[in-house]
Parts: sequence; structure tokens; C-alpha cells
Amino acid sequence: MGKQEAMTSGEQPGTELTATSGPESAAASGTEPTAASTERTAAATERQRGWVTRIGAMSRGRRLALTSAVAVLAVAAAIVAIGSTSGRPAKPSADPRAPAFTLARLGHSGEHISLAGMAGRPVILNFFASWCAPCQKETPLLARFYRAAHGSVVLIGVDANDKTSAALKFTRTAGVSYPVAFDPYPMHTTLSYGVAGLPQTFFLDARHRIVKRIFGAVTEQELRTGVALMTGHAKRG
Repeated sequence: MGKQEAMTSGEQPGTELTATSGPESAAASGTEPTAASTERTAAATERQRGWVTRIGAMSRGRRLALTSAVAVLAVAAAIVAIGSTSGRPAKPSADPRAPAFTLARLGHSGEHISLAGMAGRPVILNFFASWCAPCQKETPLLARFYRAAHGSVVLIGVDANDKTSAALKFTRTAGVSYPVAFDPYPMHTTLSYGVAGLPQTFFLDARHRIVKRIFGAVTEQELRTGVALMTGHAKRG
């Protein structure tokens, strides 16, 4: 797998932290803070301010990545908590269903691309952008792979957080002939798939369940393996 590039181009949502502890909370409870508790509160408040300052100094792309990471950790913690209180081993979960989407088709005014429009067909989804360095090599490879498949594979590119002019120039130079969906800021579709870095590739079976996910630039071998899995021609390990 190749490297990924954090989504730092364009306008990205940031994070906001608010202080929830301090002397005011002690006053509200009707208790008089001791010198030791006041000192601990001051130290905690100072640490919190330090975090706010450091997060505020991050690029917006890094703040987006941090927000996504926190969300993933929260979900993982919830799953662990549920499993630990169930009294029995958790059963392996089924392949997650890919989030539905409808996006404008890049370079085709008035046309749209939707996952529902590919009902009953396995699909490869590739999230990329013209400003993404690893995509410079990956996208031409995908274009060649798609042409060699002669229509036997459904491949959809999702151009994330990009400018139309730059995306059009990039895809034309790379020889892209497969359909490309345009997902500008605030990137609802990209974020719904949990993508915080580019490129990423998802392999969906005929029921549009995610059977394989590649972080970073996909290789030709990974494409073949993913296609075999999503079409049911390979056994899952």
C-alpha cells in the first residue's frame, strides 16, 4: 500500500473545545474550594488551555483528521463496552453496507452518479483529489485497469475537496474514462465513508457491502484481489 495525504486542501471544519471544570463548578455545588483543590483546578485548566492552543495551531486538515480519529476511537470504545457487558463473546459482524450517495458527475453538467444506480452490481469506489501526491501515480493505474477490464468492472472515482478545473485537468491527463463523482467541501460522502486521508479505495459486493478497503495508493495486485472478493470469486481469509 502506498502513502496517504491528509485532506488539507480547501476549507475544512475545525474543532472547538469548551472548558467544563474550574472554580465556578465548586461554587455552584455550594462547597468552598480548599487551597489544594484550587491548585489542582488551576493546573487542569492550564493543561486544557494548552490543548486548545495546540489544536488551534493545527492546519484545518490536521484538525479534521484528529476529529475523525476521535470519532473512530469513540465507536471502538462503545463496541468494546457492549461486548464486555454481554456476558458472552461478540459474534463477528457482517460486512458493513456502503453509505448511499448521489453526487454531480465531474465534467457532465446536469448529470449525477448514485450508488443506488448501480444496484445489483459490484462496485469499486476510489476517493482521490488532484492535489493528492499519491494519487498522481494511482489514478493513471486505475485508468489503465479500467480500460483493460472492457466494461466488466464498475469503477467510480470520488473527487474529494477539490476544484472543478483542477479535477478536470487531472483526470484528463491521467486518461480517466470511468465516471467521476464530485464531492466538494463539506465532503458529506467522503466523510460518511470515514475517509480522512487520500487516496482510499473500497470494494463493494453486489449488495453494496464493503468487502475490502485499501488505505493509500492501491496496487494492481490489490485491485485483482479486491475484484475477486467483491464478485465472489475468492474466499475470505
